[in-house]
Amino acid sequence: MAKKVAKEISDYEQQRLANIAQRDKLLKQLALDASSAGLGPGQKPKPAKPTTTQRKKPAVKKVKEEIVPRRTSSRIAGIEADSEVAKRKAEDEYVAVQEAARVKRQRISGPLDLGEVQVAGKAWDKNASFLQSIVDGGARNTKERTFGEQEVKDTTDKELRALREKMSALELYDGFEPNRIKITPERIYSLGFHPDIEKPLVFAGDKMGNLGLFDASQQSPASVKRERVKAEDQDEEEAEEDDPNPDITSFHLHGRTISSFQFSPNNPSHLYTSSYDSSIRLLDLTKSSSTEVYAPTDTSVDEPISGVEMDPQSPHLLYFSRLDGHVGRTDTRTPGTVDIFQLSEKKIGGFSLNPSCPHFIATASLDRTMRIWDLRKMSGRKGAQLPALCGEHESRLSVSHAAFNSAGQVATASYDDTVKIHTFEGMSGWSAGLDLTERDMAPSAIIRHNNQTGRWVTILRAQWQLNPSDNVQRFCIGNMNRFVDIYTSKGEQLAQLGGDGITAVPAVAQFHPSNDWVASGTASGKLCLWM
Repeated sequence: MAKKVAKEISDYEQQRLANIAQRDKLLKQLALDASSAGLGPGQKPKPAKPTTTQRKKPAVKKVKEEIVPRRTSSRIAGIEADSEVAKRKAEDEYVAVQEAARVKRQRISGPLDLGEVQVAGKAWDKNASFLQSIVDGGARNTKERTFGEQEVKDTTDKELRALREKMSALELYDGFEPNRIKITPERIYSLGFHPDIEKPLVFAGDKMGNLGLFDASQQSPASVKRERVKAEDQDEEEAEEDDPNPDITSFHLHGRTISSFQFSPNNPSHLYTSSYDSSIRLLDLTKSSSTEVYAPTDTSVDEPISGVEMDPQSPHLLYFSRLDGHVGRTDTRTPGTVDIFQLSEKKIGGFSLNPSCPHFIATASLDRTMRIWDLRKMSGRKGAQLPALCGEHESRLSVSHAAFNSAGQVATASYDDTVKIHTFEGMSGWSAGLDLTERDMAPSAIIRHNNQTGRWVTILRAQWQLNPSDNVQRFCIGNMNRFVDIYTSKGEQLAQLGGDGITAVPAVAQFHPSNDWVASGTASGKLCLWM
C-alpha cells in the first residue's frame, strides 16, 4: 500500500522535497563552519567565582505596624443604618481613633538611646558620630581661656604690661567657694559694690525682686582653721568639718525683677532700686526702711523700668529708662513731678549719664542704635518735648547697653558680638544740641566678644570703673566661658578673671567704684568675687 502511495507522488513533488533536503543540509553545514570560527552564538560563559566570600546582607527588620482600630461594615454585620446600634458603633470607633492618636502623642519618659530611637538615615554609632568632635570640643572649650599669662609675658609696652600684671593678679575670694555664696534666691540681674573702701559689701538684685547683701570681709571657720592648721603643719582634713554657710541677708523689695540700682553720691546709705514692676524705691540702710519714690499713679499701668541713675551734680534728680522706649526724670523733693521723653520706638535696654556732664545721655535700644542726647536743648510742644539728638550710631543687631565713663567715652555691647568704644572729646565745651557727624559717632575701638547669652543667662553689659585710682579707664564684662574680661578704653585686654568653683556664667559683672575689686553674679544667684 505504501509502495502504491509512493508511486503516486508526482515528479514535481519529488523535485521540491529534494530541494528542501539540500537546503537544510547546506544550512547545517554553514552553522558548523561559523561555530568552529567563533562567530556563532555559543554558550554563555559561567561567571568566575569571587576570591573573597561575600557578606550576607543583614536581614531587614520588619517594622511592627501599629495596630489601629479597623472599620467594619455595618451592612455585612447586619446593622440597620441610622439605628441606635449604628450610632453607638460610630461613637465607639471615634473614641478608639482618638485614644490611638493620644497614645501616639504621649510623652516619652525615661532615658533614650539614640541607636534605639533613630527613625531614618545612617545607622547611629556614637564613637564614629559626626557630632563627636563638636561634643568633645564643647566640653573642652567650656572654660577655655583666650587671655592668660602668656599674653601678659608677650606684652612689650612696659606700662601696659604692668597694668596687665596688676589686674591679672586679682584672686578669687577664698573665704567661701563661689557655689556656696548664694546671694539671691533667683537669677541675678543687677549687681554692685557699696562705695566703702574698707569693707567689700556686695549688693545684688534678682528676677523676683529680692535684694541680697553679702559682706566679703567675713571668713568661713573652715578657712580660718585651714590657715591655722597649715601654719602648724597639721592634718588639713579636720578643717573641712563643720563648715557653715556664709552670712547673707536678703530683702524682698519689689514684685518683679530688680533691673538696676545706684547709691546716692551724697549719702552712701541711700540705695535707689528700679524694677520691672514700674517703681523706683529708696532703701535707707540707717533706718532699715524702703520707701517708694516713683511709680505710675494708676496701679494697673505696666511700665517696666530698665535702669536708674542719679545726677551727680543734682542728686535730687533721678533719671530712669523704660522698656517701651521712654526715658523719665523725676525730682525726689517734689514727689509726683515727672518728665517723660520718648527717645525710641522700641525697647531701651540701658542708658547712662555722663558723670562729668550729666546733661548728656547715652541710650542703647532694640532698634540697633546708640544715641547721644543733650538735655540743655529741648524741642517740641509742651508735654511732648524731646532733648536734642546729637548723633547716633547703628549696629548690625540690637544694642544691649550703653555706659558713659568720666572721660566722655561710651562702651556698648550688642548682639552682633562686638563691644564698641566711642570716644567723644571735649564734651564740656560742646554747644547745646551740637550736631555730630557719622565720623564723630564712629567707634574708636571694636572688640570681638561673644554676647550670645540665650534665654537663661542675663544680658552681658560693659561696666566702667567709676573712679579708677590710677586714672586708667577700664571696664569689665562677663564672658560666656565662665570668666570676666577686663579691657581698657583703647580696647586692650588687661585680664581674664576665673577660678575653680565657678559653675555658671558670671554674666553680671561690676567694678568697685575705686578699689580694684570685681564682682559678678550668675543665673543661679551665686556670687563670684575677685580682690
